[in-house]
Parts: sequence; structure tokens; C-alpha cells
Amino acid sequence: MVERLNTAAAEGRIDLAELDVRLGLALSAKTYADLAPLTADLPPDARVNQEPLVLKGGMHGLSRSGRWEVPGHITVYGGMGAVKLDFTDTDCRLPEVRIEAHGQMAGITIVIPDGWAVEASRMDGGLGGFKDKTTPQRLPGTPLIRLTGTGGAGGVVVRHPNSWERRKQRRLQGR
Repeated sequence: MVERLNTAAAEGRIDLAELDVRLGLALSAKTYADLAPLTADLPPDARVNQEPLVLKGGMHGLSRSGRWEVPGHITVYGGMGAVKLDFTDTDCRLPEVRIEAHGQMAGITIVIPDGWAVEASRMDGGLGGFKDKTTPQRLPGTPLIRLTGTGGAGGVVVRHPNSWERRKQRRLQGR
């Protein structure tokens, strides 16, 4: 319920004062019936009970980029071919995205737009290590990436787009 209310506030469906009131009522609720009125005026959120997206690099690798729907929870396995998870062209309105990353042999690269932030205090570097090359400044209305897991032998890197990716993106946008 708390996640659903936070999502509604992030999407601008309720203001922060209304969020505070509803969170207080949600946290003091005794029954499910007490919770129902708190979201009765909100559209259903299909992502609340959505299964996590599972991505596996396998032998040949995997890349998720371009326009794609970002679920609230993603589990990524680097395998022997590596995984690149690129959020730069997504339209993510979630306040938070949980990513469980396991670098395994080839590793994982996560690319996030400028303004997004990463919280990775529960990330274990493993043999390959973990590198957070992002800036800590989070812009209002952008997701927080909560990163957990292990770097494995290949490691996990989270970063903003590099200069080549920025040029490619500008070209695609017709600039």
C-alpha cells in the first residue's frame, strides 16, 4: 500500500500533504477493509503485483535498451556473455526500481539517465567488483535504483551514458 501511494504521488495523482495523510492511515490500518478507501480514487497500478523481470546473459550476452517498460523489480544474471541494462530511453515513472544483479562470469553494465540516483549499500563486489560511476544528485520525479546482489567474477558497473552513447542518442532524436 505504501508503494502504491508513493507511486501515485510520484505520478502527480496526489500531492505531498495528501500522501502524508494517506500514509498515516495506511500504517495505522487494522484490516484490509481499512486500506481500500485509501486508493479507491486512484487508477489500478498493474505494476504493483507484477512478476520481476529476469534477464540472463547466458553464453551470448543480452542487451535491454531503447523504449521498454520498466517493472518495479528486475533480476539480472551476467552469465558468460554479459548483460547491458540501459534505461536512457525508458519512460519510467516509478519512484523506485529494485535491481538484483549477479555479475557471474561476464558481468553487468547498468546505464541510467542523468538525474537518476543509485543506492547500492547492500551490493557485494565479489571477485569482479562493483563500480558506481554515477553522480549522487537525484532530480525530483526520477527513480531511485536500489541495487543489491554480487559482482561475481565479472563485476557490476552502474554509470551514466558515455559520450558515444550520448552522440548516438542525439542522432536518433534528430538533433
